[in-house]
Amino acid sequence: MKNGIILKDVFPFIIWFSTMILSTIFLDLILHFFNIVFIGKYLGYLGTFTILISFVYSLKKRKIISFGVPKVLLDYHEYLALAGSIMILVHAGIHIHSILPWLAIFILIINVASGLVGKYIVQQANQTIKIRKELLKDSGLSDEEISKTVFWDTITIDAMKKWRTIHLPITYLLGLFSLIHIISVILFS
Repeated sequence: MKNGIILKDVFPFIIWFSTMILSTIFLDLILHFFNIVFIGKYLGYLGTFTILISFVYSLKKRKIISFGVPKVLLDYHEYLALAGSIMILVHAGIHIHSILPWLAIFILIINVASGLVGKYIVQQANQTIKIRKELLKDSGLSDEEISKTVFWDTITIDAMKKWRTIHLPITYLLGLFSLIHIISVILFS
């Protein structure tokens, strides 16, 4: 296993995140091309609703609800949150005229990135480093040599394991900004 953590596990994350951003741009361009930009307004509602549904997993994890299989709910959480985020990014488009939406979009992107780190990178990276250490041990290297060989991979994993310290507070902040946005639209429209 010659490939390190960054190439094997971080690169696919970058591909997924880039795909989300490019999908958003592509969908926004389609709306503009067919002159149906008004649909973006409704994607904001639908995206918000989709993200709210994704929180069923969080309710299960915190034992607020008792139904559902955690692994299945986690899968739904991940895919619904990503789909909802794309809809909200299309909703925002490039027509952001005040600071609050810019902050909300910035926080949304950070939140999605931190969620993707948890989903695609941390779990895979732990498995990769475990396999790599076993292969190095089987090849006859000492524990010290193995530690030196996987040093940067270990540092990378340790940094990535802190993803929840970013993901949860950013989620709460995103919720607050979204609520302020919704209230301000209701009051000032």
